[in-house]
Amino acid sequence: MSLDPAYLEYPRRGYGQDMERYDWALAKDRAPVALASGAQVAAMIVVACEHHVIDPNKSPFAHPHGMVTPFPDLRHFTSRDYGNRVGVFRILKALRERGLRATFAVSAALLSRAAPLIDAILNDGHEIAAAGLHGDSIHHSGDEKDAERDKIGHIRVMFEAAGVIPVTWMSPARQQSFNTPDLLTEAGFTRVLDWESDSVPLSLRTAHGPLAALPLLNELEDFKLLVERKQEEASWVRQILEAKDYLKSEHAARGASVLGFQLTPFVAGQPFRITALEALLDGLAGDEAVWCAGADEIAGAFEGAGP
Repeated sequence: MSLDPAYLEYPRRGYGQDMERYDWALAKDRAPVALASGAQVAAMIVVACEHHVIDPNKSPFAHPHGMVTPFPDLRHFTSRDYGNRVGVFRILKALRERGLRATFAVSAALLSRAAPLIDAILNDGHEIAAAGLHGDSIHHSGDEKDAERDKIGHIRVMFEAAGVIPVTWMSPARQQSFNTPDLLTEAGFTRVLDWESDSVPLSLRTAHGPLAALPLLNELEDFKLLVERKQEEASWVRQILEAKDYLKSEHAARGASVLGFQLTPFVAGQPFRITALEALLDGLAGDEAVWCAGADEIAGAFEGAGP
């Protein structure tokens, strides 16, 4: 029996990729970007302050940072809570002592639960991004568009009620539906941390204007390397600083780039990891070629730069 020719027909097949949010191009063919500051690498530290419910539905899948054992998973729930009450303040202190700025991606459900944390983040001059509602509120292709619009709008209202107007968004588990980019710009967001298609911000096309997608590298995340892969802290520090040095080596040919990585308070904020975190931050702060800033500021610098 021969195969129906229609089986091989794919209407969205195109040059390089099968979606139209941005134009596909090889990095070698892109005009190098020169930042006004002269920085060769923009370090984007994202601190994920997420609320994980103790009895998640885990639909359509479980958040990788969420509960692990059957309800009530008190061990993992309290460790996440520890991160947002204790560990994150160690991270804030380490950043403050080195004069570094970061983006704190906060779950809307955490705003009323941890008001002193929100104040501390803002008082230190960091950017606050919206990290969705909470860790069990996953955006996915099964979402009805109007329901997802209402959810994003409700999250926006929750932040405004807390006195915060975020422009940067990070989805729970960094998962989106096909409609999420359009709904984000409709709700006033202009930056997103869910994509990692390049080493520079990409301007995504949406129904309500451009959305800057900044590269946040999952491969450098503390949870991924220290918890899932069980690496030693020294290896994690070395990998990020090696990435920084390699991006610097590419500067002459490719221009400035972004080094984005995530810190998780219940991971990096543990007392036995603070020395490693401080060594990592020292490696960034002590390099004159590196500029450390929030996602919104970094995106703006690349938008205002030219070859």
